[in-house]
Amino acid sequence: MTDLEKSLLEVSELLYEKMKNILPQSDEAACGVKRLCEAMRYSALAPGKRLRPFLTVTTANIFGVSQSSALQTAAAAEFVHTYSLIHDDLPAMDNDDVRRGQPSCHKKFDEATAILAGDALLTLAFEVLSDKSTHSSNSVRCELIKSMAKAAGYRGMVGGQMMDLESDKKQLSINEIIHLQRLKTGEMFAVSCESGAILGNAAPNLRNLLRAYAHDIGLTFQITDDLLDAESDQGGKRQDKSSGKPTFVSAMGVEKAREQAKILAQQAVRHLNVFGKKADLLKDLAAYIVNRKN
Repeated sequence: MTDLEKSLLEVSELLYEKMKNILPQSDEAACGVKRLCEAMRYSALAPGKRLRPFLTVTTANIFGVSQSSALQTAAAAEFVHTYSLIHDDLPAMDNDDVRRGQPSCHKKFDEATAILAGDALLTLAFEVLSDKSTHSSNSVRCELIKSMAKAAGYRGMVGGQMMDLESDKKQLSINEIIHLQRLKTGEMFAVSCESGAILGNAAPNLRNLLRAYAHDIGLTFQITDDLLDAESDQGGKRQDKSSGKPTFVSAMGVEKAREQAKILAQQAVRHLNVFGKKADLLKDLAAYIVNRKN
């Protein structure tokens, strides 16, 4: 097992325990929201790559942030990400029956419960970020909240999802696809990466370098996702969730898309030079994303 694989596993296990403690216990739901609490835990604690939390914890380590603060912030990012997955899977959106190897939230429970579970996870994320146990500084907590809200909102993930829904109706250029994915995927990667620097009171130029790195690996992640979907169309087992929508592969072709992913990963690594060996895990992650098989 490589150092990166060990770190990914360690962060995933620590995050799981942190989220278990933060999420409401369904058996404590005396106010009649037991089903809602079950749905929140079902989706948030499902197996996943946890790349966004890994980015937060790893960048926080660069700036000497405590593990507790890093994990709380990482949990908030994962709650926002999970909310987006729950809502994306709904019939009104991507209409997917399976998520993370198990029935989607609306299939396990029902559509109304899934909508409310997503809403509850989103608001819980900001409750966590605003808590003094996340960071003692009021200004740091406000900056975390502001950055996460922007990344998750109309100028970020939600705006990208709207563009994605509308892409069924028109042909997008490669630049439009890049813009869509920078919003839908890239902004949450970027804020996850930048959050570690915010916790560490890093200088603006260092925060910007980490955002640039995150945007590049976010696009790399999406391109490899499109490549895996294209391979599934040729006889693989992976479900294609983007059928009929413009992708990097449909716009560029398989070989050019694969080459672009490599170029972006190399570019991402160059943004990290100023951090020296402290950023080795982030550099390894860029290579891992390019070569991932699932």
